[in-house]
Amino acid sequence: MKVKAAAKINLALDVYDYKRPDGYHEIESIFQTVSIYDEVTVELIENRIELTCEVPEKFASSDPIPCDERNIAYKAAKRFIDENNLETGCRIHIKKGIPSQAGMGGGSTDAAAVLFCLNKLTGKTFSAPEKLGADVPFFLTGGTAYVSGIGEKIYKINDYSGKIIVIAKGKECVSTAKAYRLLDELREKYRRLYGDSAHIYYDKKYAPVCVKLMSDAIHNGKSASEYVRNSFEDAIHLDEVDDIKTKMMKCGAEASCMTGSGSAVFGIFADAEKAQSCAELLENDGYFSQVCEPVSESFIIIE
Repeated sequence: MKVKAAAKINLALDVYDYKRPDGYHEIESIFQTVSIYDEVTVELIENRIELTCEVPEKFASSDPIPCDERNIAYKAAKRFIDENNLETGCRIHIKKGIPSQAGMGGGSTDAAAVLFCLNKLTGKTFSAPEKLGADVPFFLTGGTAYVSGIGEKIYKINDYSGKIIVIAKGKECVSTAKAYRLLDELREKYRRLYGDSAHIYYDKKYAPVCVKLMSDAIHNGKSASEYVRNSFEDAIHLDEVDDIKTKMMKCGAEASCMTGSGSAVFGIFADAEKAQSCAELLENDGYFSQVCEPVSESFIIIE
């Protein structure tokens, strides 16, 4: 079975200012699947799991992707097979179209695609996908959603359709673990300085309010661009991110923001020609850049 597995962006994202007992932060966010895809093929074989990857040079040079048991898609297959006590294995091939360490869920969508395919191929189900990765449950839903907890609480909202989105990424990367550490350090600094009023210093446009207002705007079919916001931008400062955002806004974007823990940036456009011109400008400047649109499903079955 072969599927196209969509990337995602965080239209708005707030990270709660505390850690759970298990060490995770909870979030509130508006997730959106977009039309940039990996291609995932899953084939049932006997008694082993095989994984191969096809990675474009433009990704491989800056974002090494493990193509062995460390890959989350491999882990998804193993957990699915073990949980269902299946006397079978599978062969997985991933053709990457989503850059890694981008905040676009490239690994998580691959893992979700493996679970999706194995469900279709075997008729079996799988529990607790969030144990594989915080974004995996969302990709089993797709579309536009309000997401909370560590990513496992997903509430579908009206489609954020009819938008034109440019996504760009440079070679600078920040791991998810480092992004959370930087945010924790920044917030601790401001707590020491400003006590209970700290949030007004490290959240210039207070992200929790933006998530709620964006959810309401999308639900009511109104423009939501003014509520685009990402808490991680307070703590992560990458020259390429700043450069991309500046160029997107100069090209006519309604809003521009880093997605997830970075380092990809998206811009929302109302004009297709301006979006295409922006993507071409950024590509000429050496960035990965692509025009895409919101999509309502995570997976497209190819064969």
